[in-house]
Amino acid sequence: MKTSSAPTSCGRSSNAAVVRAVAGALLLALVLCGVPVQPAVAQSVNNPSGEAVILSGKTAAERPARRVVIRFLTDSDFPPFNFYDEEGALVGFNVDLARAICLELNTSCDIKSRSWDDLIPGLKSGEADAIIAAQKVTKTALADVDFSDRYFHTPARFAGPKEAEDLEISPSGLYGKRIAVARGTAHEAYLKSFFRDSPLVVFENADLAREAVASGKADYVFDDGISLAFWINGTLSRQCCEMKGGPFLEPKFFGDGLAIALPKGDLELKALINEALRKVRASGRFEELVQRYFPVRIY
Repeated sequence: MKTSSAPTSCGRSSNAAVVRAVAGALLLALVLCGVPVQPAVAQSVNNPSGEAVILSGKTAAERPARRVVIRFLTDSDFPPFNFYDEEGALVGFNVDLARAICLELNTSCDIKSRSWDDLIPGLKSGEADAIIAAQKVTKTALADVDFSDRYFHTPARFAGPKEAEDLEISPSGLYGKRIAVARGTAHEAYLKSFFRDSPLVVFENADLAREAVASGKADYVFDDGISLAFWINGTLSRQCCEMKGGPFLEPKFFGDGLAIALPKGDLELKALINEALRKVRASGRFEELVQRYFPVRIY
């Protein structure tokens, strides 16, 4: 009677050895023939579920580690970016953007409000991982913190009476037109540099400049696009005006955009935040937030 012995791994080991030997011989032959042999690179393969798996060549230790929680600081007196609603809840564009970032990273979100002056000290002391408070990227700020990719640019815009003739919003198009502007602002400096043939009607603040257009004391007002959007949509404008022309975004005058402040040298966190920002934009969520918090298109 024949007895069947338990299968061993000898056959598989033997076959594997043969395969390795043949592969080695082929590789040697290619090298001797002068055929260049490329090193292994990142590639995509299919797993049993049919989904593509990316082999990046990076070990788990080299990839940014997932965070259990990201702690954000913001302030509470800059609507529509960050403010307390009538029920005392911290809300705003920045608050919802922070939550969207955490959602993309599959992590918890902790958002606390601090006064503006306490934001960077709080980040540097380790109280938080990031600041999302409509911070402008400036040389002064870069001495203390790093920044994510820019997530928002605040444009300068012209506004004028709805019934005004449709003029090209340019130095030549507004030749001789009275332009209201707030004193000592980047907007005034820009007009003085480029709209030299338009008489400027300079006021002590932007509220007075906007009122000048509503009351007919000026033909146009040049101001921050966000402030103009809320003024146009509010009661103080008396529905007189609308945006004219497109946005002005020259960094020299209007800054290099808004970004999330991060601890100096934390490249891993910066990579995570930037990746999440890209995903929030790609998903359409970012545009949804813009439409929710800005009643008039600012771009």
